[in-house]
Amino acid sequence: MKKVYIYLENGTYLEAKSFGAETTLVGEIVFNTSLSGYQEIMSDPSYAGQFVTFTMPEIGNVGVNAQDMESSSAHAKGMFVRKYQKRYSSFRAEESLADFLLKHNVMGICDIDTRYLTKMIRAEGAMMMVASTEISDIAELKKILSDSPRIEDVNYIEQVSTKEAYKHTTSTYNDKAGFEYEEAPTSQANIAVIDFGVKRNILNEIVSAGISVEVIPNDFNADDLITQYKEKSIDGVFLSNGPGDPLVLKKEQAQIKKLIDAKIPMFGICLGHQLLSISHGYDTFKLKFGHHGGNHPVKNTQTGLVEITAQNHNYNVPDNITDIATVTHTNLFDDTIEGLSYNDSPIFSVQHHPESSPGPKESRYIFNEFLSLIKR
Repeated sequence: MKKVYIYLENGTYLEAKSFGAETTLVGEIVFNTSLSGYQEIMSDPSYAGQFVTFTMPEIGNVGVNAQDMESSSAHAKGMFVRKYQKRYSSFRAEESLADFLLKHNVMGICDIDTRYLTKMIRAEGAMMMVASTEISDIAELKKILSDSPRIEDVNYIEQVSTKEAYKHTTSTYNDKAGFEYEEAPTSQANIAVIDFGVKRNILNEIVSAGISVEVIPNDFNADDLITQYKEKSIDGVFLSNGPGDPLVLKKEQAQIKKLIDAKIPMFGICLGHQLLSISHGYDTFKLKFGHHGGNHPVKNTQTGLVEITAQNHNYNVPDNITDIATVTHTNLFDDTIEGLSYNDSPIFSVQHHPESSPGPKESRYIFNEFLSLIKR
C-alpha cells in the first residue's frame, strides 16, 4: 500500500496507507456511525464532495456487489477506515472494496485512528481537508486546500442528477438483491420524482407503496408539472435527497415555490425536506458535524413512538418554521426537527431516511403515508 498524506483545515497533518485510488482530492470530512452498509454509503449521491470516516473498525469484510449500489457510481471523495479487510467473504460479493474504489476514482485510507478523527470532528465540526498519495509536503497540501472551493460553494446536484427522465419499476419486493419475491402492489398513483441525487432504495420503497415513478432531472420545469397535475397524468411530486448546501440551489427553489403555490401534493426527504423549508421562506442552517449513521432515535410526535432511523445530512430546518408547519418528528439526540407537515398545503417531509439503506426499517410506513396524502 502507498502512503497517503492528509491535511485538515484546522492544521492537523496525518499519514496513513492507501487502498483505493492513488490521487489528490479535496473534500469535507464527516463521520458515519453505521455498523454495516459501506457500499450503500459510498454509492449514495448525498455524500458527493465528502470523505466519510467509518467508526466501524473493520471494513471490506463482505466485498462489493452490483445489487447493493444506491446509484450508478460511487460519489464520495474517499473513506477513512481503521482496518481494511482485503480478503472478503460473502456469497453475494463480486469484487473487493479496493477494486470498487479504484474503478470509481475514490480514495481508500486505512491504518489510521478513526476514533481520533471522529472525536476531532465531534469537537471542532465537519471541516475541509485534502488527501494525497502524490504530495507529502505540508505547505503544498495547505495551498491546494486553500485554493480549492469549499463544499458549500459547489453545486454537486449538477453532477449527480440524471440528465434524462426515466421510469423506475423495481420494488423492494421484487428486487433481486433481497430475499422476498412477492409481486409489488398494483399502482394506485403516478408521481414525478425530482432527482437531486435520489437513492435507488427510495425509489424501490415508493414503488412498493403502490406508486408509479418517473424520475426527472433537477432542472425541471414546474409549469410542465403543474399542467400534468391538472391533466391528471401525475398525482404528486417527490423531492429527493442529495448533496451539498440547499441554499445554493436558487433555480430549484424558484421552481418548487411554483409547485407549492399550485397546491400539488408533495413529499420530501433530506435535501427535499430542506428545499421545501427554504421555498416557504425559512432558510436552513448548517449543523456542527451533521447526522450520519443508522442508529439515530427519532420521536414521532403524532404517535409518541420512538423510531431508530438512518441519517445523512449536514443541514437542518429552523425552529421558527412552526409558524407555518407542524412538527411530526423530532431527533432525540439534539432536539432538531426531523419531520414536518405543512398546515395549509398537501405537503410533508422528513429529514431522516425512511428507506433505511443501510439501517433499520422502522420508518418505511412514511411511503404509505404519501400514497394516503395523494388519495386525500
